[in-house]
Amino acid sequence: MRNQLPMQSGSSNEFGVGLVVSGPSGTGKTTVCRMLLERQPGLHFSVSCTTRPPRREEADGRDYRFVSTEEFERKRQAGQFLELAEVHGCYYGTLREELEPWLEGGHDVLMDIDVEGARQVRRNLSTTKFARSMVYVFFGPPSLAEIERRLRGRGTEDEHVLARRLNNAKEELRAWREYDYLIVNDQLDQALHDLQSVYQAARRLTVRYVQPPWEV
Repeated sequence: MRNQLPMQSGSSNEFGVGLVVSGPSGTGKTTVCRMLLERQPGLHFSVSCTTRPPRREEADGRDYRFVSTEEFERKRQAGQFLELAEVHGCYYGTLREELEPWLEGGHDVLMDIDVEGARQVRRNLSTTKFARSMVYVFFGPPSLAEIERRLRGRGTEDEHVLARRLNNAKEELRAWREYDYLIVNDQLDQALHDLQSVYQAARRLTVRYVQPPWEV
């Protein structure tokens, strides 16, 4: 079951926070994002669309919105995507409806997307009223060797796929200065604490408010 946008009565005085989290495979960002969602029940998770078939443990609307290639293309032609990419013949993308109406209604949104997706989101929102709500967080590893250890520990990829993921990780790590915050995930509990701290700080940004929050 997908999260539904809560009903709003009147207009909100404050925009929600758009928390964008990126980082290479093996940095633990998805694990930490899930932990944050468990501790922040009011935080909406942006569910991406994909044309690839679901895996056994995946549920539609929870892990991805599984759509046909034809439906994905119709949405792309209609300009409904904030970011999209083709990966190994399958398409992935984030719909504007997963972010913009939530932010405008004063609700916070968590996005777990890759570096190129974050670049597209930043670019597509740069001239909109939502740009002021966005906070970008990069997850890094304590070392490249640790990324390799974690990926090997999954036991789900052969050497060819593992080598490609490691090369992709090296390339993505170059992008860390494009982000507002950097979290090096050496200890899981500390990484969660750091992400929670970033989120709470973002909720106190003055640029989110349309008017002063007190009565005049």
